[in-house]
Amino acid sequence: MPKIDVYDMNGKVVDNITLNDGIFAIEVSESAMHRAVVTHLSNARQGTQSAKTRSEVRGGKAKPWRQKGTGRARHGGTVQPQWTGGGVAFAPKPRSYRKALPKKLKRLALKSALTTKAADNCILVLDKLEFDVIKTKKAVEVLGNINASVSTLVVMPDSNMNVVKSTDNIPGVKTTVVNALNVYDILKYDKLVITKEAVAKVEEVYV
Repeated sequence: MPKIDVYDMNGKVVDNITLNDGIFAIEVSESAMHRAVVTHLSNARQGTQSAKTRSEVRGGKAKPWRQKGTGRARHGGTVQPQWTGGGVAFAPKPRSYRKALPKKLKRLALKSALTTKAADNCILVLDKLEFDVIKTKKAVEVLGNINASVSTLVVMPDSNMNVVKSTDNIPGVKTTVVNALNVYDILKYDKLVITKEAVAKVEEVYV
């Protein structure tokens, strides 16, 4: 079982914990991670794009000129796609891009992503992360103490608004909770900063 140091908010090693092999040391499935990322990005699409077809464009139904004798191409109206202001050929319409991912595959992908981070020594565990007041400067200081100031995903056991708002304005840093953890975020950010309590919750939820 992989062991990992636990830091305090000052960047000092205060303990170490053993990570669960069933989550942080499994056989990585790249295909599962790929499907999870594609599903995540697809589900994030709004699908609200819309354009008018020739039947929906207002006006332009009259024949612009007579059929023969003008030397110009024949036309029956001005709503066809080749006309300025005409309809769009194969116009996009509102639709849902939502995809479904089987629970077992989703769980496998998440475990694979966490295993990848653990193997690359990119997981940093804090004994606790809490602020008395909302203070971005304090959050920057804490992340700097553990060398995680750029491209970092902070994982909390539950929502903590002081932590969330303290990290909101730090470029490249995102805060999430265990129940909202996803493969896309884990792979997107270089470092994974997670509290000791959040590790226990991850092992409880995903084991």
